[in-house]
Amino acid sequence: MSAFSTAIRSLRRTARRFAVARGGNVALTFGLAVIPILGFAGAAVDYSRANAMKADLQSALDSTALMVSKNAATMTAAQIQSTAQNAFLALFTNAGASNVQVSATYTNSTKAGSTVAITASADMATDFVGILGYKTISITSSSTAKWGSTRLRVALVLDNTGSMASDGKITALKTATGNLLTQLQSAATNDGDVYVSIVPFSKDVNVGTANVSADWVDWTDWDSKNGSNVKTCTGTGIQKTCTTNWVPADHSTWNGCVTDRGDSSRPNSANYDETITAPNVAIAASLYPAEQYSYCTQSMMGLSYDWTTMANLVTQMTPNGSTNQPIGLVWGWQSLLGSGGPFTVPSEDPNYTYSHVIILLSDGLNTQDRWYGNGSSTSTQVDSRMYDSNGNGTCANIKAAGVTIYTIQVDTGGDPTSTLLKNCASDQSKFFLLTSANQIVTTFNSIGTNLTKLRIAQ
Repeated sequence: MSAFSTAIRSLRRTARRFAVARGGNVALTFGLAVIPILGFAGAAVDYSRANAMKADLQSALDSTALMVSKNAATMTAAQIQSTAQNAFLALFTNAGASNVQVSATYTNSTKAGSTVAITASADMATDFVGILGYKTISITSSSTAKWGSTRLRVALVLDNTGSMASDGKITALKTATGNLLTQLQSAATNDGDVYVSIVPFSKDVNVGTANVSADWVDWTDWDSKNGSNVKTCTGTGIQKTCTTNWVPADHSTWNGCVTDRGDSSRPNSANYDETITAPNVAIAASLYPAEQYSYCTQSMMGLSYDWTTMANLVTQMTPNGSTNQPIGLVWGWQSLLGSGGPFTVPSEDPNYTYSHVIILLSDGLNTQDRWYGNGSSTSTQVDSRMYDSNGNGTCANIKAAGVTIYTIQVDTGGDPTSTLLKNCASDQSKFFLLTSANQIVTTFNSIGTNLTKLRIAQ
């Protein structure tokens, strides 16, 4: 607003002249002196009004750019201009604006992606600095929607433990996740622009019973705990000999749950539980151990843009079991970048830039994993697998892989703030401490807005 700045400088010069003037009628001098005084006071009012109008104009521009980008590739230049103008004028309703002008352009490049650039300007009549000859202030701004060169891949790692049943948390989580899926779908111009995976977790995760014959499933522990003693006898009378043997249950009775990778009694020194190292059939600790967990969650879903199926999965989530954030987190990472196991990660086109994101929501502190904890009290041993005192663990490994982590603690019961979740987030702005279920909805909306802005440059 160069005219506005010029007006301010003129007011200052006038004030200085009045300050040193000595001649003339006192009343006349005082009357004239009122002019710059009013000008200075009024300038602040006009400046405030201009800032408010600029904010309205920018907001309308951003929304218009997003809307036009959805169909820009199929429209002529004239249609893009007309559509942008009509959309902007419907959104920008500031009563103080006049001479509103809108200009829209669309460009497309295989390497750089597609761009819709929209510029708008408006005039605002001044109330005070007009006494100096500046009757209007011109306001200009622009917004650019870019897509095609940046793609999103988002893993939703969602606490489905028993405590989520209280205070309306699971209901709010379903609503919030459904809304977020709609936001992410809207950010995609073409199929594959945005992929989402969903990982419900408790103590275990559910990889799906369809994987019962997969070579990456380890049945050692499962076979030892699921089955029955079968008595067999040979001979008759006093020659009869009987033995009792443990017979594992048929694997078709497995409910799909797996627990943490590692040795039966402790994590393996290779830290398979904290990485997405591909399973190796020759190394038992690298495989995913089947477990007949009685509180098995809804099965996971790998990266997809089948929005309807994902929404249906979310509505079927049921709260049960203990809290093991590390297993949910590592499987979210596995769904984005892993190899082997149940997920087939879609290949990435070298012509595009990819943003990989994990959103981890949990309402409790870690209480149990494959080896540690009793399911009710906080277990620091479970915590340390995710982030230890030296800054090592799953969180650090994920960040090193270039994945952005959002963490959300839903604390409706007065638990301490989770230092673990706070440290696990990519930065402090990506950690959210919530104290009511309703905040899950607003927080997911805020994160969704930030994610969709990855496809907007202003």
